[in-house]
Amino acid sequence: MSESAPGTPKKRFPRLVLSMGLVAAALAIAVGVWVSNGSSQARECPVDKAALAKIDAAAIGELAALNATAGGRGYSDLAFQDKDGAPLTIKDFSGKTLLVNFWASWCVPCREEMPALDELAAQQNDGSFMVLPINLDVGEEGLRKAQKFLDEGGWSHLPLYADPDFKIFDRLKTQAVSMGLPTTLLLDASGCEMAVLQGPAHWNTPDGTRVVEALKGLLKL
Repeated sequence: MSESAPGTPKKRFPRLVLSMGLVAAALAIAVGVWVSNGSSQARECPVDKAALAKIDAAAIGELAALNATAGGRGYSDLAFQDKDGAPLTIKDFSGKTLLVNFWASWCVPCREEMPALDELAAQQNDGSFMVLPINLDVGEEGLRKAQKFLDEGGWSHLPLYADPDFKIFDRLKTQAVSMGLPTTLLLDASGCEMAVLQGPAHWNTPDGTRVVEALKGLLKL
């Protein structure tokens, strides 16, 4: 093979084209995975425009920061445990609309929100709705801390459910649902996401009651 003449740059276009082709292929694969995941979620929980409008209209005042979504994410497979370590998923609560609150004993806003959630549970828990708190303190020591915190507060309407492995929060971060605690999900009776709230809220107010009544009303749609 002949060499290039001195002072003449070697031709690198084929290698550049190949590199660009590999990058494009990688991007195509990534987009394909993203679209595939989105499609899977949509099939599990199709967009419910009527539910979206109902929740959005109710989210005012103290609950103005609640983001009505109703756009495809499903949580029926979300795994956690009860206070005795028995495994559970959201599917075990199917048939009820849920206010799922993720909290930890070391989270100051979470601790401040507990009285309001307990009062809401006392007023609204019934056959169509439940406040479902899930603690995210890590390990067995975390479970003991969480139970002690609930006992000391006297919040008898907030049972201890937990994910001591912190896998739930990893999932919420991966799906860009949450970046911190507390986080609250409103789920319909099939475990489909209806709304998301980042941060604490005064749930024991008329505004909180309005949102919960709207969520309960989805069973009639």
